[in-house]
Amino acid sequence: MKGAQLAVRCAELAADKKAENLVALDLRGISNFTDFFVICSGTSEPHLKAIATEIEVRLKEEGATPAAVDGYPMSQWIVIDYSDVVVHIFHTQKRDFYSLEDLWSDAPRLELPVS
Repeated sequence: MKGAQLAVRCAELAADKKAENLVALDLRGISNFTDFFVICSGTSEPHLKAIATEIEVRLKEEGATPAAVDGYPMSQWIVIDYSDVVVHIFHTQKRDFYSLEDLWSDAPRLELPVS
């Protein structure tokens, strides 16, 4: 599973754990380090951990292992790097502070089957 398909799957798994404000940015042609960002929010540290764990465990069962995982729930920002797709799981307040959608505002959004 690569690229857009993986980004959509990450968003679906995050939605399964009630992640909020899911967005997938298509960075192909804009970035040389990844093709997609999947960005979502959680409401608490346990919620962030649940979202990250769901993505990691379920994708591992499906044959995808992250190149790296960084951050902890108490840092309020967890990053899961699948090379073609980088998933950012933020606490709501941290997401507003770092505002990745604004930093990458020229990136088109991938249509997600989840809200």
